[in-house]
Amino acid sequence: MGASTKPGRYALLAAEMLDDRGHPAVLFGKKEGVVRGNKILTSLNEIPADIDTVTMYLSENNQTEYEDFIIDLKPKRVIFNPGAENFEFEDRLQSAGIEPIEACTLVMLSTGQY
Repeated sequence: MGASTKPGRYALLAAEMLDDRGHPAVLFGKKEGVVRGNKILTSLNEIPADIDTVTMYLSENNQTEYEDFIIDLKPKRVIFNPGAENFEFEDRLQSAGIEPIEACTLVMLSTGQY
């Protein structure tokens, strides 16, 4: 959540690193674009139902409109990257049986913890 094609953005680096490590990714953002042949989706209707992990790069204020959708998606976990922490949403996720994790996706991928 929060995919971008802007160089230097952590969301872009994470998408590239996921690709480098063979993790298929569904990219979602406000603006259309393509990252290594992977289209950035801009409509929730385009997101498949079988998502294992959501990695959050949106600020707390920008997450609100997606919270119910993510809970209904029922991923195993949601990773809140630095700057995306959202304690209320994390509590809602935990109540729904979804693991909230405050961590950096890039670090997790680099250290084999992803």
